[in-house]
Amino acid sequence: MKVLKKNHFLFGFLLGILFPAMLYGVIWIINFVVVKINGTGPGLDTESHILLSFVGNLLILRYYFINLKYDKTGRGIIVITFILIILSFILMGNF
Repeated sequence: MKVLKKNHFLFGFLLGILFPAMLYGVIWIINFVVVKINGTGPGLDTESHILLSFVGNLLILRYYFINLKYDKTGRGIIVITFILIILSFILMGNF
């Protein structure tokens, strides 16, 4: 995966946005399937989906800082993660 081995701040921004978006979709699908199989209530709410999707950034952040030693990419991921978390709290009305 040579494409993912770049040490650029903007590449970290891009990863920091795309990875939570993909993880949000996966969490939504899993929640949908579990609710349909069990026949229970609505399952997780939207706020929980959003906050759980940000946890995925910790995994790629560790990979870029520890395994690859790519500081610029890691910093881009950190910056966009903080921005997205603060924005989500503002939009949820909890800030």
